[in-house]
Amino acid sequence: MLDVQLPSPLSELHDDRLACAGVRVLLKRDDLVHPEIPGNKWRKLKYNLPAALEAGTLLTFGGAYSNHLRAVAAAGRHYGFNTIGVVRGEEHLPLNPSLSAAVANGMRLTYLDRATYRLKTSSPVLSRLHQEFGDFYLVPEGGSNPAAVRGCAELAAELTTPVDALFCAVGTGGTLAGLAAGPHPTIGVPVLKAPLEDDVVALQHATFGERVGNWRLLDGYHFGGYAKRTPILTSFIDDFKARHGLLLDWIYEAKMMYALFDQVHRRAFPPGTTIVALIN
Repeated sequence: MLDVQLPSPLSELHDDRLACAGVRVLLKRDDLVHPEIPGNKWRKLKYNLPAALEAGTLLTFGGAYSNHLRAVAAAGRHYGFNTIGVVRGEEHLPLNPSLSAAVANGMRLTYLDRATYRLKTSSPVLSRLHQEFGDFYLVPEGGSNPAAVRGCAELAAELTTPVDALFCAVGTGGTLAGLAAGPHPTIGVPVLKAPLEDDVVALQHATFGERVGNWRLLDGYHFGGYAKRTPILTSFIDDFKARHGLLLDWIYEAKMMYALFDQVHRRAFPPGTTIVALIN
């Protein structure tokens, strides 16, 4: 079995901007769960692993910078099943660090042009993939399926301190769908332009039979879309590292933390509020 560190640690963020607003922020350091399969990647894979082991091969989807593909490849190496990564867009060599790490862990990569990728879950595309690769266990892009939602829902039980709100970044919606099933009001920060509420609701319906929990999406902090950023976000990342010694992932967590600090600056939370921000 993989040696994962659960529960992940909770550490307080000491920052004068938060102190001035009377807001307390705790970082849920899910990035420390495992060096190769951190945070929500492990939580999403946990209940998918038995089916992957039974099938012998797991196939999943992701963009060229997908941390999900990288984590799935590592899980395949550790647990002994084959992995296939279907990448959006054309192949570019040399491979970037994310895809290089996936290949180093034994993942076989294949590519779909963007038009075909949008139809990746359609019967014709899946049939073509089965013809090429044979039988496999399919995990959706970002790992978000009911098994993943159940894994993410377990995080709430690890929070033993009183919490007024949870913050998380939102890509495919699985993490938010699970977190929001707990007792804490949850705020999701989308990192891409596309509307995501229906995706989160659909995942909750598939997992729990209905929309559950007290949650909402906080739009307007995608900085141009998925895997895009602006000088403002880069400056925030550099400043955060200088203040706190933590380099935020610019695709997900930096956008979420920027949104949190901006909302604190706007006095969206009354003094005395305690927020837990999920770092994956």
